[in-house]
Amino acid sequence: MTEYNKMAKGRFVSTGLAKVVNLPFQPDVVELWNYTAYAAAATSQNILKAYWDNQMGQGFALIEGYNATPALIGDLVSVNGISTFAGGLSLQYGAAKQIVGITKAAAGVVSVTAHGLASGDVVILTGLNQSATTGMQQIAGMPFTITRIDADSFSIPWNTNQSNYTALSGSPTGAFMKKVLYPYLYAPGTSVISAITATNGSTIPAGTVQVDTTSAHNFVVGQEVAFRIPTSWGSYQLNSLPNTTIPGSPVYGYVVSVTDYNTVIVQIAAASSFTAYNSNQTFLGYPGEFFPQIVAVGDVNTGGDPISANSVLYPPRFIRPIGTTQVNSINGPAIQGAFFNNTSQGFIIGAGAGAVLTTGNLVGAAESVIYWRAYLHDINIPS
Repeated sequence: MTEYNKMAKGRFVSTGLAKVVNLPFQPDVVELWNYTAYAAAATSQNILKAYWDNQMGQGFALIEGYNATPALIGDLVSVNGISTFAGGLSLQYGAAKQIVGITKAAAGVVSVTAHGLASGDVVILTGLNQSATTGMQQIAGMPFTITRIDADSFSIPWNTNQSNYTALSGSPTGAFMKKVLYPYLYAPGTSVISAITATNGSTIPAGTVQVDTTSAHNFVVGQEVAFRIPTSWGSYQLNSLPNTTIPGSPVYGYVVSVTDYNTVIVQIAAASSFTAYNSNQTFLGYPGEFFPQIVAVGDVNTGGDPISANSVLYPPRFIRPIGTTQVNSINGPAIQGAFFNNTSQGFIIGAGAGAVLTTGNLVGAAESVIYWRAYLHDINIPS
């Protein structure tokens, strides 16, 4: 029955913070080795390797490493060890953390004490009121893929340096940041638009536009897309409906180039011209859930492979939102279409330490190279 076993392996460069590893399954055994600590040998005084079995319980791990003597010893991590997860809509957000302030800048910089985030994480910001009539409530509730600056600040892909925005300061009451734990349950997803720019002049008969998004769009070349833009934001002529040329037939565009994780070039024969995109929305005109969006449609190319493809040659597709962040489909070779199920699951390596091996932590110091293996067994024999 070994054909039902599932195995995966990989490596990553540690940031010194907890590491989430997405897999096409939820493992019952995890092993890891700190290559950098091994290379330093007895001088490292770090955890060298770890082992976790789901019968130990979540957050535990058996570890080996050198103490200060130095001597190679074993120890147990009982908090912030290795644990598994399976994403779902009921577990979408992490704990709320107080926002200290947001600058007026392009891109805006958010200050949150000990935010614990890494570049590529997705957050939402809420309660962005500096006063009853000022602040940045215009962007409250938008998903942002962040770029980490330091332990207490990160930037968001949005130009807050506009006349209708007021910088936040002094930890405003009710201003919080929440991490979106599983932002890519379906890929490529729906993206909020931060900017639209014509790439061949102000008119676009069968032309192209550059679209910037607030979070990783996950589009690929050939993707068929549609726009959903409220009138107040401008560029609403790109909307898929209504189609004034062929009533009842939606207007779709095609991705012709992917610049980076939040910029894409779209070819679309929507209108002879479009009005300028306006992200400088008013505070009192806060649009709530009616944010401008670009979404995948049709059945052209999601980045999936035909279901008949050989699973050895075509392993599960990976979404790479930014930097080294990597999120993969649970389905392996996927049927092409507008979206594919990307429900997040896998394991988390925490930053815990042992009772004796207290120098260093399970995930290693920043820049440590960590190798891992994960297994899901088809038979578990009870004692």
